[in-house]
Amino acid sequence: MKVRDVMSKDVQVARPGDTVQEVASRMAAGDFGFMPVADGDTLIGTITDRDLTVRALAQGAAASAPVVEYITRDPHTANADDDLKTVLDAMGTKQIRRLPVLDKDSRLVGVVSLGDLSTRVKEKYAGEALEDISRA
Repeated sequence: MKVRDVMSKDVQVARPGDTVQEVASRMAAGDFGFMPVADGDTLIGTITDRDLTVRALAQGAAASAPVVEYITRDPHTANADDDLKTVLDAMGTKQIRRLPVLDKDSRLVGVVSLGDLSTRVKEKYAGEALEDISRA
């Protein structure tokens, strides 16, 4: 099985000029805590609800501050054609819950999350990855 078989394709994407408040509002409305940040279809980073809290809010950022100031740059990614077990193992080893997915031309095409994996692959593999990700 390949990453493309389980990834979410309908992904909310933040743009570099989006404000902290806009991104936080979209996360709240959609009940999710992670967004890839892309310029066009080129991934430039990711932003999480924790990033917004710890990097932006805790440092006194204005609601109108551009989200690009608080993103995680050079995030770990998966390729759509990667073997799912390999990606799941890497997520466990690196303690990552969500990965942007790129196509062969390095364009953002989706996101794979532990949630996607836990509902679509053998429970054993998802359980092992969750255990690794949850390590202190």
